Amino acid sequence: MAFDRRVFPPSDRFDAQYWAICDAWWMLVDGVKAGCCAFEKGSNLYIATTGILPKYQRTGLGVLMKAWQIAYAKTHGHHRLITHMRKSNEAIIALNKRFGFKVVRTVDGYYEDPPEPGIVMRLDLIP
Repeated sequence: MAFDRRVFPPSDRFDAQYWAICDAWWMLVDGVKAGCCAFEKGSNLYIATTGILPKYQRTGLGVLMKAWQIAYAKTHGHHRLITHMRKSNEAIIALNKRFGFKVVRTVDGYYEDPPEPGIVMRLDLIP
């Protein structure tokens, strides 16, 4: 949760209860938690969050994390990855598209503070 406060706006942060149901993975750089992702597991793997500390953004860590997420899903038998993000988060949308994710839909009112639509994206791992 402390990591969330350094990366995301208040309305996008998870509470302890939600973190407890997710599998969280950390990216360490020189002993510093520089990035994090969390999954909800089902028949599809849902990427609940992907975050890189501002200091480490635009250094390639996001690319490494996205590649790792896809490899993790494949090696654990998932057929599809699903994720969502703010419509204004052009960097993660572009990164997801670079890895083959497709926009599934836009959800008006998904985010509250500030209000903004959410974009849902999907990557099918088995054609």
